Parts: sequence; structure tokens; C-alpha cells
Amino acid sequence: MNIRPLTSEDLRGLAEIDGTIDSSEYLHITRGGEALALNFAIELRPLRERTIQPNRLNDEISFLAKQIASGADEGFALVAEHSGEIVAMLLAQTDPSRAVLKILDVRVDHDFRRQGVGMALIYQAIQFARDAELRAVAIQSKTDNLPIARLLQKCGFEIAGLDIQHQTNHDLVAESVTLFWYAAFH
Repeated sequence: MNIRPLTSEDLRGLAEIDGTIDSSEYLHITRGGEALALNFAIELRPLRERTIQPNRLNDEISFLAKQIASGADEGFALVAEHSGEIVAMLLAQTDPSRAVLKILDVRVDHDFRRQGVGMALIYQAIQFARDAELRAVAIQSKTDNLPIARLLQKCGFEIAGLDIQHQTNHDLVAESVTLFWYAAFH
């Protein structure tokens, strides 16, 4: 396995990474209180049935990867290569106003999960942020993507907040709440 910076030649291989989300559990959000005394509880719950969701590379991330690889935009992009094939990717950009490296996408091909590839990519992003003297690394995930939540927790990230209306006005009902994670440097 070789982890290296993303190049323009790698771009066509990114869409081939099988980023399918496969889980039988999710993070359930319960809202309590009202007005300024509002509170949320997060707990692990089983899904009614196992979920297998395609997690295709979207146009925005594809475009940003192209911009970073070509040098037209600033960012941090890594790929993991195995036997000449791209099997994982991490894409991030610095938010100078917050002194944070924001991971925009991390994906590991289904056949290469649980082998430390995702963890290695995230640790390299953390090291990049430390070297750049940033205060934290940030990433967003959804409550129905438990595999990334577990990976982030293993890598030292903590949930710093949530947005129950990030995607729609019904996210809490649909249980696809957006979670904000940070790995802060002390």
C-alpha cells in the first residue's frame, strides 16, 4: 500500500473507489427541552434492517479534487494505491479564518476497509494540520454513517455539535442528522 499526494492522473480512478456505506446500526438523536434549554442525546441503536447505501463521489468533490490536483486551488489531497489501483482518498482544505483543516471527503474502497488505510489517511491530515500550526482538524458526518463515526472516534475526534436541518427540514425525523467532529490540538 502506497499513500501519496493526489495527481491529475489519479482523477479518473477516484470514481472507482467503492465508498458504499454498510451498517446495521446508527446514531440516534433525541431532542429534549425547549428554547434556550434545548438539549440533545446521542445513542447507538440498531437499524430495523441493515443498510447498504451507495456513496458515490459527487460532482463538487470531483471538481475540487481536480482543482487541487492541478494546483488551481489550495488543498490537501492524498490517495492510497494498491497494485496500481486507487483504493482510498482524502480531500481537505484549510479554513484560515478558523485555523482549521476541514476534511471534505475520505473514502476507502469496500474491499480495503478495516486494514488501517482510512486511519493512515486521517493521521496524515492531522500531521499536516499540526505542521501548518492549525488549531484543529474538522469533518462532518451523518448519523446514519456509523463506520465513519467509529473511525473518527478511533482517530481521536470528538463530536462538537450537530445540525438537525443541514440537509432538509426533516433530518431529525429521518435520522440523518449532520454531526460536526473535531480533533483539537492542545
